[in-house]
Amino acid sequence: MRILVVDDDPELAELVERALAREGHVTTVADSIEAAREELTEPQDVIVLDIGLPDGSGVELCRELRDRGRAEAILLLTAQSAVVQRVEGLNAGADDYLVKPFAVAELRARVRALGRRRSSPPTVRHAWKNVELDLAARRAWRDGVEVEVTAREWAILEILARSQGRVVSRDRLLEDAWGEVSEAAGASLEVLVGRIRRKLGRGLVRTARGRGYALE
Repeated sequence: MRILVVDDDPELAELVERALAREGHVTTVADSIEAAREELTEPQDVIVLDIGLPDGSGVELCRELRDRGRAEAILLLTAQSAVVQRVEGLNAGADDYLVKPFAVAELRARVRALGRRRSSPPTVRHAWKNVELDLAARRAWRDGVEVEVTAREWAILEILARSQGRVVSRDRLLEDAWGEVSEAAGASLEVLVGRIRRKLGRGLVRTARGRGYALE
C-alpha cells in the first residue's frame, strides 16, 4: 500500500515510516499540512495523520479531504485521549484513531485493517423497509429524512454490507473496524450497534446470538 505519514515529530515519523516499510508499504513522510497537500497530488491508500501540526489541525485537513471527495483511509494520531477530540475526528471523516504513545504492533494492525476495508469496496446502495443507505457517499435516509451517521458507524455498516446478509463474526468486526479484538473495542461495538438501531431502526442490524451480526 501507499501510505502518507503526516507528523512534525521527526523521531516519531521515522519510527512509523520504518515500521510500515518493514511490512512492504511504500511510505512517504510530510511534516505539515502544506507538505501533506503537496504529497497528496498523488493518490494514497492510507494517511496516518497527526492532529497537532505546526500550520493547523489534522482534523481540519481530514475534513478538507473528505469535502473534496478523497477516499483514502485516514488514521488520526492524537496525544489526547479526550472523548470529544476523538469524536470530532471521526465526525470529520477519519476512519480510526490511535492515542499516543502507542505500540508499533497496534499501529501496524490498524493500518492493515484499514487497508482491508479499502480494498473490499462495499455494496453501493442498500435498502431495508423505510431505510436507504448510500455506502459510497456515506449518506443514510429513514422515511426520506437524512440521518447523520458517524465514521465508525459507517465502518460497521460497510463491513456488514460486504457480506450481503451473511453473519459477520464479532471478532472479525472488531479486527476490521478497530484493528484489535479487545474488551474495550467489544464494548464500543455494542454501543455503536445500539446507536445504529436507534437511528435507522432496530431490525436493520440483526444479532445472530453467539455468532455475530448481519445486515437485513
